[in-house]
Amino acid sequence: MSTLRGAGWVKLVPPMSKAPRGTGHAVAAGFLGWTLDAFDFFVVIFMYDHLARDFHVEKSALLWATTATLAFRPVGALIFGMLADRYGRRVPLIANVIYFSAVEVACGFAPNYPVFFVLRCLYGIGMGGEWGVGASLAMEHAPPRWRGLFSGILQSGYSVGYLLAAVAAHYVLPTLGWRWMFWIGGIPALLALYVRTHVPESEAWKQHRAPSLGAIFKTAGEHWKLFLYLVTLMTLFMFLSHGTQDLYPDFLKNEHKLGQTTVADIAILYNLGAIIGAALFGHLSEKIGRRRSILAALGLALAMIPAWSFGGSLAVLALGAFALQMGVQGAWGIIPAHLNELAPDSVRGLVPGLAYQMGILIAAPTSNIEHALRDAFGYRWALAGFEIAVIVALAVVTWLGSEKKGKVFVTVPAE
Repeated sequence: MSTLRGAGWVKLVPPMSKAPRGTGHAVAAGFLGWTLDAFDFFVVIFMYDHLARDFHVEKSALLWATTATLAFRPVGALIFGMLADRYGRRVPLIANVIYFSAVEVACGFAPNYPVFFVLRCLYGIGMGGEWGVGASLAMEHAPPRWRGLFSGILQSGYSVGYLLAAVAAHYVLPTLGWRWMFWIGGIPALLALYVRTHVPESEAWKQHRAPSLGAIFKTAGEHWKLFLYLVTLMTLFMFLSHGTQDLYPDFLKNEHKLGQTTVADIAILYNLGAIIGAALFGHLSEKIGRRRSILAALGLALAMIPAWSFGGSLAVLALGAFALQMGVQGAWGIIPAHLNELAPDSVRGLVPGLAYQMGILIAAPTSNIEHALRDAFGYRWALAGFEIAVIVALAVVTWLGSEKKGKVFVTVPAE
């Protein structure tokens, strides 16, 4: 299929049976970046009690530190997204990885709560920049017919990071203490070297490169309706994931009286479910479409809420959490492909990432909301009721939206 562009004809690249050079490295870079970023974020939720004790503050203060991390993520998405659309995906991604790794290590040296709070805000900027740049780089390299699967693999990095944080909580926290949980967060800096030496620049970016930062803002502004829809979608997705994850270890400890290592083991199990779900539903989205696959995953999550929240035994809780996170992260596994396909070509580094992080800004108080609901309705109904409402709303918003499955990102001259 050919189309007229500029002074000559160009051919839209059809779905490829073979991935172009660098696809594996690009997807690996996005996956590893999101894995290590998520690890650095989630180590905190396993240490609320330790941090509150050593910093002499209430646990609610640590919840606000987590909220602040989430709230600063749009700043990173804006900065690194603009740089990615103007100057390419690789260099901003390298700078982002070095930045968030350095801040994470610094958190391990925090002498008191005010310093720790500021560092977690700074960390939020780095976390906010990684997803948009890494996702655009990976999705622009992926062949259209494999994009759903690669999308699921990329997004599963979030669950792998959570899983690694749970492993660290099981083995590192009890033996070396909480500061080492942050110091090992410096390991992601090595990813910058990998990106520098193995990942090629995106051909799609080269073709659609914005001539200036002003042009980036202009193009994004022309698509404000799409942007508002994506922000709404991402807000509900953030309520879905953070509402089922951030307080769940604390819920298991306080409501079900489980020990630290048991909680860590359950977290490892349900993150394995999340990884499976992301790849499974991401691949399914190539068969039945992005929106239908999201709805199927949400249906699974909804069905598992009774076991996840009200389970009467350790086995029921663990299996409920496993299957629920298959659904939650199954829906999430489709998002990198879905958002990058919907985004305008010249602002693909900015719009998906900024919408993603604006959603987290709006949903940042999720843990605080659930904590307040716990005081009014009890911990079990606080989590269950909140997530039932979120899933229903998200299903409606998803179905009312559009999709561009298989959108072609790269064109080549006609022969």
